Amino acid sequence: MARVAMRGLNKKYDEVHAVIDVNLEIRDQEFVVLVGPSGCGKTTTLRMVAGLESITGGQITIDEKVVNELPPMDRDIAMVFQNYALYPHMTVYDNMAFGLKMRKFARPEINRRVQEAADILGIRELLKRKPRQLSGGQRQRVALGRAIVRHPQVFLFDEPLSNLDAKLRVQMRVELKKLHERLGTTAIYVTHDQVEAMTLGDRVVVMRDGRVQQVGDPMELYNQPANRFVAGFIGSPAMNFVPVRIAAQNGSLWAESESLRIKVPAPIAPRLGPYAGKQATLGVRPEDLRIANGADTKDLSFDVAIEVVERLGSEILLDVAAGPTTMVASVEPNVTAKVHERVALAINPDRMHFFDMQTEDAI
Repeated sequence: MARVAMRGLNKKYDEVHAVIDVNLEIRDQEFVVLVGPSGCGKTTTLRMVAGLESITGGQITIDEKVVNELPPMDRDIAMVFQNYALYPHMTVYDNMAFGLKMRKFARPEINRRVQEAADILGIRELLKRKPRQLSGGQRQRVALGRAIVRHPQVFLFDEPLSNLDAKLRVQMRVELKKLHERLGTTAIYVTHDQVEAMTLGDRVVVMRDGRVQQVGDPMELYNQPANRFVAGFIGSPAMNFVPVRIAAQNGSLWAESESLRIKVPAPIAPRLGPYAGKQATLGVRPEDLRIANGADTKDLSFDVAIEVVERLGSEILLDVAAGPTTMVASVEPNVTAKVHERVALAINPDRMHFFDMQTEDAI
């Protein structure tokens, strides 16, 4: 059973506290993605699990065994790097076999494992080539193959797709997911791309400034973000945020700003009761905004001016201005919208989010 646990994990570089009190348990055969902006501590966390970085404080266990002081080669892990890290003078076969040769595996076993990995990845015809003769996607498969032949307890991925073009990244995401299901090995994957995180992860760990902000399955993070940072980081295009004042009137609560006045839905109102007369932040995703029609009430709509129209085929993104507030709305591709046109946008009342102005925690 390859369970990875981090308890009170910390990493300091002189005065920089790069990783702060990370507590995380990764279950056997689970695919967990660490995601966040550059400098959030996700790669440092991964490198501590790999043994490539020393631990300032806390504990890491792999398969119930404390590995804080174990060298990387004794941790039974395999790591796939962003830059592939292939030996340019070796063939694909030798690159994949190198680690096994260093561990004194018998030649027949090395050959069996390399051929098996090559079949899984569809690169058998590349085994005699050198890395310079390969495309980026092929090099990434070789790097994966070098990890697979190890039969490790844990796979560690450090932004392995970031050097690929957009189309190939999508293809490799699908292949990585299939590969994980086939091998059934525990995996920890680092990326700054929230789309990768949402599509690959059984669970996603969102990090910021060295701290874990929220852990959950992708739809949990999308639907119930713990704070404003997670809400803005997960989802593309990003969530819109509007500073509002919560006003009580005739037994109802309203979210008011200079440019909109939205009635707070009844299911949300009890949570916002303590904020009556105070400031809060309204969050609404672009896909939860639409062009208002006759059936939409004025309680849940507001006027905007269209500033930019982005036609993407499957959807249209409208960059709009509601007074001093700019927002993005994702609308149906058949909508006829023009720059400088004034329209009314309606909000999906079941998809409104509110955040505390000071703590930025979800209300």
